[in-house]
Amino acid sequence: MSRKSARRDALFVLYQWDVTGTPLASLHEGELDPYAQELVNGVSAEAVELDARINDASSDWSADRLGALERNILRIALWELERDDVPLEAAIDEAVSLAKRYSSEDAGRLVNGILGRVVREAAH
Repeated sequence: MSRKSARRDALFVLYQWDVTGTPLASLHEGELDPYAQELVNGVSAEAVELDARINDASSDWSADRLGALERNILRIALWELERDDVPLEAAIDEAVSLAKRYSSEDAGRLVNGILGRVVREAAH
């Protein structure tokens, strides 16, 4: 499975977890791709810290005011940005693509803006 597909699968699981509060293990049938599982485990374990980073980078929207879909796309991208094995451009591009595909053009711009701010602030 490609990382693109793994991100999508992780997004679906994390979205359900975020909206329902259901334990992660019961949210999918069968085995997740290893990278999707890594994303789900990493993002869910660090959700509070990732949300704080979203809050810091977003002047108008706190993480809890974002839609669950956008919030989890941002969480995945931020988690990937902390890793050295995912190119910066790939993490941002994939996040924007997920937002546009599963939400809207406006969501794509929002995700791009927040991630761009995170990257600029990290460079200083």
